[in-house]
Order: sequence, then structure tokens, then C-alpha cells
Amino acid sequence: MKVAVIGTGYVGLTTAVALALSDHLVVGIDLNEEKIEALHQGKTPIYEPGLDEALIHVQSKKMITFTTDFDKAVQASEIIFICVGTPSDIEGKADLGQLYQVIRQLRRALQENKTRRVIVVKSTVPPGTCDQVAKQLADMSHLTVASNPEFLREGKALLDSMSPSRIVLGTESEEAFTRLVELYEKIPAIRLKTTPIQAELIKYASNAFLSMRISFMNELARLCDKIGADITAVAVGMGLDSRIGPEFLQAGLGYGGSCFPKDTLALLAVARENNQPMDILYQVTQVNETQPLWFLHKIEQQLNGCKDKTIAILGLAFKPETDDIREAPSIKIIQQLLDRGAKVKAYDTIAMTNMKVIFSEDQITYESDAYEAVKQADALILCTEWDEFKQLDFERVYRYMKNPLVCDGRNALPRERLHAIGFKYLAIGLTS
Repeated sequence: MKVAVIGTGYVGLTTAVALALSDHLVVGIDLNEEKIEALHQGKTPIYEPGLDEALIHVQSKKMITFTTDFDKAVQASEIIFICVGTPSDIEGKADLGQLYQVIRQLRRALQENKTRRVIVVKSTVPPGTCDQVAKQLADMSHLTVASNPEFLREGKALLDSMSPSRIVLGTESEEAFTRLVELYEKIPAIRLKTTPIQAELIKYASNAFLSMRISFMNELARLCDKIGADITAVAVGMGLDSRIGPEFLQAGLGYGGSCFPKDTLALLAVARENNQPMDILYQVTQVNETQPLWFLHKIEQQLNGCKDKTIAILGLAFKPETDDIREAPSIKIIQQLLDRGAKVKAYDTIAMTNMKVIFSEDQITYESDAYEAVKQADALILCTEWDEFKQLDFERVYRYMKNPLVCDGRNALPRERLHAIGFKYLAIGLTS
């Protein structure tokens, strides 16, 4: 099939490459000429394991191209994916400005061309959005609108595209459903046919539920900290229950990234607009907001305050295997440390360039590796559990630090080994 993907950001580019790997002819559309030129050269604008290699492979087979020519690209396509951003506005609602701009462009480009096409909204949008889009295009009977939300994990996005847990297809049209099933023929997964509004809600509800698990474990970790229990042992016992399972039971500094924070706030906004409180979800966001501050308070108690202390931050991305710092807990930690008069030294495997947009080199010191970051530090705070940090030479770290305090914000470091070396070890809901 001939497919157009509008938007070459995280979701759009991954979707485009995955469909090209499935032997469809794909064109990626973006207004940013520099980005398009880089993609022509096989350079992706995001860090995602395996994506660069996959892009070069499908380019070599001439299965994918990129362009800024919107009209030509959509007119030559049978299925058109919309993968533009829907960021949170000041009230937490999804900003649909880019989406509706695309709809206006599609109306103009496809007004005269009556070829039957499926318009697929893959952007994360509030329930009811696809129905509104369909109403706006109701006079163009050759266009059918469908919802096909993404469920990509950063760091594993290409894997999730090629081997998803499910493919949700929200459409009232049997023709559109049949064409989308054909599109995904080579991708093994359950196909769930539902309505557009239910497909949209499935996306929001899935992320909100996973966010809830994380915040529940973080709140439980605070209790463990009070009563002397070990949250990791509690999580193992919980996860053995088949009704619960082990996923997303890791206590830490909270969730971040481009999906969970944005989608939980957007779902709360939908609930407010419909005068239907979601009290549990509201508390989920509050726990997540305060979790880094709760941990920092523990650190302050160990240091007798942070003023004039040197703090090493290892890990800036919101999770390993990505350079994404959006809503990363490290941002809150660093800002609070600076507000308290601390000197911050930071290192991340790949995310330092992005973090420099938020904190300049005049505000914090970016080091070339983890060992430089910990030199003469009063405390080390692990914010991202990169494998690199789990495998450090901790005897060397011990020698370099001014005060051997390790603050493990991800419960990922070898606790017993650190104790044996002589470190004071601080973690989330663990007995010291």
C-alpha cells in the first residue's frame, strides 16, 4: 500500500519505518526542511535503539522517502496517518491545534481528488476527537476517519511497532477496518475493532492505569520507609499474583516522558469537562509531582542541608535507552538543589545536550563521564538507571567522593556491595 505519515517526530518516524519494514511504500511529511534533509541522509532526529539502522535499511530498498510537499504526498497515498504533537496546554488539556491544521490542509489537498482514502489519527487525542474530525470532513465522502492509537515504549519503540501487544482500530466503517487489517497483515498482534471514541479512551486509560501503578508503589515505598519494610520484596510478592503481575511495580522517582504525564493530565481535563471527578487519577498525579521532593528531603537530612554541597547527578533522561528529558524527575531534583544553594555536577549517557536547553553550563557542570561527576561530591544521586551506572567501578567512585553517600533514586544499584565498600546507601522504600 501507499502510505503517507504526517509528522516525523517520535511516533511518526517510528510508524513510518515500521510500515516500510512491512513492505509498504511510505512517504514521511514534515514542514521542517532541515529534518527532512537529515532523514534523507539516514539520520534520525531522535535517539531510539535500532531506528537508525532500520531507516537506512528501508531507504536502501526504496520503501521510504521524506518530503515537505504535503499536497503531492497525500494525493499519492491510499492511507494517511496523522502523527502530529498534541501537547498539554496550561490547563492540562490536549492542544489539538496541529491536528486541526492538518485536517484543513487535507481538505484543501484532497477536495478535487476523489480517490477513496482512510485518514488515520495516530496522535494521542481526547475521546471524541475523531468524531469531530469526521464531521469536519463529512462532505468529502471519499475520506474515512479512523483512530489507531500508538502504544510505544521509548527505548523499545521499533520493537513495539513490529510486535505490538494489540492493534486497536477505531472505526465505524467496515471498509476502513478491512484496509487497515490489510495494512497490518505482516505485523503479528490481536486486532481489536472498536469505535473511534473507545479507541481514543483505550489509549488514555492504558497510560493512566500504568501511571497509577507507579504512583501506588511510590506511595507504598514511603510507608515502607516509615515502618522499615523493603519495597522491592513487597513488589516481588505482589507481582507473583497473576491478577497483578510484575510490570510497573518498581518504586522510584516517578514517571516522566512524553506520554504518562501528558495523558494523565489530559484525561483529568476530559473528566472535568464532563463534570465527572476522577479522584484516584488526581492523586496519582499528586504523588508523582511530590515524589522527587520527598526523596530530596531524605537526602537533605543525611547532608544536614544542601547549601554549598556538591551533588553528582547520574542520569538525566526520564528512563534508560532514550535521550528524552520531558518531565524527567532529574529536572525537579536539579532545580531544587540549585534553589537550596548546592553545586550540581551531571552526567548522562546521551541526554546532556537536551538538558543544556533547560540548565545552562553556567548553572550546572556537565561532566565527560560518571567518574568526573562524582569527584569531590558530597552525594551521588542516581536519577536514570542506565546499565553504565550499574556497572561502575564503585571502589573507584568511593575513592573519588568527598562524602560516600549514594542516593539511589531507582533502587537499581548493588546495595550489599555498596555497603561492603563503605558507602552510606539511601534508596526509595528500602531498609538501609
